[in-house]
Amino acid sequence: MAVILVTGASGLVGGEVVRQLSGGQVPVRALVRDPSRAPQIASLPGVQVVTGDLGRPETLGPALSDVGQAVLISSADASMADVQSSFIDTAAKAGVSHVVKLSGIMPELDSPFRFARMHGEIEDHLAASGMTFTNLRAGEFMQAYFRQVPNIVARHELRLPMAGQRIASIDIADIAAVTVQILLGTGHDNQTYPITGPQALTMAEVAAILSEATGTAIAYVDVPPEAARQAQLKAGMPPYLADALAELFAERRAGKESVVSAVTPALLGRPATSFAEFAARNAAVFRGA
Repeated sequence: MAVILVTGASGLVGGEVVRQLSGGQVPVRALVRDPSRAPQIASLPGVQVVTGDLGRPETLGPALSDVGQAVLISSADASMADVQSSFIDTAAKAGVSHVVKLSGIMPELDSPFRFARMHGEIEDHLAASGMTFTNLRAGEFMQAYFRQVPNIVARHELRLPMAGQRIASIDIADIAAVTVQILLGTGHDNQTYPITGPQALTMAEVAAILSEATGTAIAYVDVPPEAARQAQLKAGMPPYLADALAELFAERRAGKESVVSAVTPALLGRPATSFAEFAARNAAVFRGA
């Protein structure tokens, strides 16, 4: 029987895909670089944890044995394009038939945002691999707002360089649910799907929703882009990533993530999770618990 392999299984999206497959009694193989980071998924029914590195083909033999479908997720860093392209080549040689790639919502090859360009390059590499593919072009994760908890708790502020622009964030649980639908369904070969949440919200609206969920008045503060970058550097973020985030938020301020896609509810057969539902579910987190 062909095996489903999920890469990046110790991360947020990969881990949620593994949990949902396990919950649906679907056997799944979870690829991690460090098994000590994956104790929770290792204990799930039907989950086999294997160790390997996407960018090192010699480590992937056991992981790719008898694999029919693979979910391709890796960290956003300077090596992402090389690492994912290497895995695609290795998977094709191993006989994998279908790859579901977690991509970005705006993967233009000429994008000012470096990771968008990388996603575009990887999508092209996957299309030329001989395997069938499904690209999931996901918008901003709702879980990204967890990074704002320190400011929310200490200052009662949501501090971001977004001006008054809107963004259509998506819950990671919905990304995973779409992935599972594709893995277990039909008709998704060589398709590219933009997936977003159900609303495009301004940061003032996000702050109002978080205020309602937490019972605390939270104000949106529009941070100047360079001030945001300097704060990230001061907090210890590597310059490469700080520069990448500056590029990303410039694209977001230009409206590049403000369009709501109808694909998510169409694939799930239900409405996508709203930010209000997400905030209510995670109210304790946003209170600092």
